[in-house]
Amino acid sequence: MTSDLTSAPIPELVRRLAIPAGTGFFFNTMFNVVDTWYGGRLSTTSLAAMSLCFPVFFIILAIGSGISSGATAMIGNALGRKQPQEVRTYVLQSLTFAVIHALILSAAGLAFSPRIFMMMGASGEYLGQALSYINIIFIGCPFFLLNFVMNAILNSHGNTLPYRNFLIGGFFLNLALDPWFMYGGFGLPPFGLAGIAMATISIQCLGNFYMFSQLSKTGIVTSLKPFELIPRLEEFRELFGQGFPSAMNMMTVSIGIFIITWYVGRFGEQAVAAYGIGTRIEQIALLPVMGLNISTLALTAQNYGAGRIGRIRETVKVSLRYGVLIAMTGTIASLLFSRELIGVFTSDAAVSEIGSHFLSIEAFVFPAYVLLYVCISAMQGIKLPGFGLLIGLYRQIAGPALVFHLLAVVLGLGLSGIWWGILGVTWSAALIVVLYVSHTLAKLEKDFIST
Repeated sequence: MTSDLTSAPIPELVRRLAIPAGTGFFFNTMFNVVDTWYGGRLSTTSLAAMSLCFPVFFIILAIGSGISSGATAMIGNALGRKQPQEVRTYVLQSLTFAVIHALILSAAGLAFSPRIFMMMGASGEYLGQALSYINIIFIGCPFFLLNFVMNAILNSHGNTLPYRNFLIGGFFLNLALDPWFMYGGFGLPPFGLAGIAMATISIQCLGNFYMFSQLSKTGIVTSLKPFELIPRLEEFRELFGQGFPSAMNMMTVSIGIFIITWYVGRFGEQAVAAYGIGTRIEQIALLPVMGLNISTLALTAQNYGAGRIGRIRETVKVSLRYGVLIAMTGTIASLLFSRELIGVFTSDAAVSEIGSHFLSIEAFVFPAYVLLYVCISAMQGIKLPGFGLLIGLYRQIAGPALVFHLLAVVLGLGLSGIWWGILGVTWSAALIVVLYVSHTLAKLEKDFIST
């Protein structure tokens, strides 16, 4: 499943890679939706605690995504150049790279999360529940990051099926484990909100065994010798150079969520709970786009290694066309059924009202996310991840810090100011990215022609 990424028709390849990946992301998000639903069954405080944890949890996802993007780019480029030994080296070093970063992240998360939550205004039971959830998640960091990097290895080879299968299986397993760990039974005591985190980590651990078995079947890690896993400076430097900007770009999302949560938190726990529910619904609407991210990165990485720049431009165009159509469907559904969608997760009238208002504005941002995600994935594939970081700093930190204060505080728009601020900043960032990527690809085409 590797050779035709540089020769088969682009629309066919985009569908072949994106549909399984998008399906997997659907079940992954539904996994999170199940967690949110069960958290809401405990109490509004538990639901708010999960929302408070999300930006901290997102740090793990950011690091995992960065390592994944870096590994996919380096392995995909080596595949495009037809260098099998180089591919093997990057595969094994990326596994070691992930484990080392996971251990560091676990230690840092356990040490600093209490201060972070208190800085965000949590105290008492609210703080206690948030810590009971996030501490378990941080302990399980190695399981998360290993799944990320094994998926990246398979993606770079054009195989998005194993991770899809893991995410589907994990979703159904979570349906059983969440209530069991939350409420107890069959020899287990009730763990409450912490039980949801325990279920998540258990599933990630099982996923490690499944993903490695799939990796072994490909022959990528055959005849593995322990010394090959010893960190190598040159490969770590390259993985860091590709992964760090991507991770920091994702990290800006986490910081951006911190900023939004801080502003929203000034309006009370119900506002934070509503924002948490709204972002879950937004994730569902954008799920197929996440599949397009994977296909765009894999295709651009291999075709860049093979020097086929025209196919990269076609990949971006096809992905954007599919993505915008999907996003518009989500926009229409969110506008028509915003109150009903929020009502799935809560019976609190105030939370429902706030969440419905958020969705009625946020729905118009969905197409902008498509432009951002696809174009930044293309930049990662051609080993230019730095621009995504710059855009992330603007979209998640500089823009919101200025615009939110102006609209919500200075102009007195309150929560509406925050929602409209998200729309304005995201669309401006999307337009900048499209212009930059178009210019970059044109320059690459010219350079390849001249050489």
